[in-house]
Amino acid sequence: MIAHLRGKLIHKEPGQAIVECAGVGYDVTISVPTFTALPSAAAEASLHIHTQVSDDAIALFGFIDREEKRLFERLITVSGVGPKLAIKILSGLSSERTVQAIRAQDHAQLVRIPGVGKKLAERLVVELKDKLDDFAVAPSPSAVQGAAVDDVLSALVNLGYQRPASEKAIEQAVGKDKALAGDFDGLFRAALKVIR
Repeated sequence: MIAHLRGKLIHKEPGQAIVECAGVGYDVTISVPTFTALPSAAAEASLHIHTQVSDDAIALFGFIDREEKRLFERLITVSGVGPKLAIKILSGLSSERTVQAIRAQDHAQLVRIPGVGKKLAERLVVELKDKLDDFAVAPSPSAVQGAAVDDVLSALVNLGYQRPASEKAIEQAVGKDKALAGDFDGLFRAALKVIR
């Protein structure tokens, strides 16, 4: 089984990277955080790999961070969660936030991820809440909250921006001006400036 790849990054886009190792180009499915962390094309890249073998294909799933790979492998143990859905989950929420949501039994946070319904969110919590004790998660007191923040996040995601990038843009905008946390129009404009 392939557990690690290091080589020239031929191509990357959200959800996919092609890494050339010893003349062979490996097509690897990646999460959005891994996509963001990868260098630009033609640079050397290193990925931790989970190899999934099925009757008709061998699929590679790559992660910059070993912790993200471990969480992915826990997620696919849940009934109804395949590798592609696990990648969607890790693209919708950072690894830390996913672990926090499962530990806190925060179904509402999990349901916001595309592809995760109420029943699946409940199953994730029931099957994983006691299996994530070995994941270190720092508390995030800086996380911005409020009705305007939720509305702006929803608006940015509906415009096609990735959720992690949208959250970061909102945090940066509020970091510059705390008053924006309660002002939808002002926060929306400020977050758009940051994300573009």
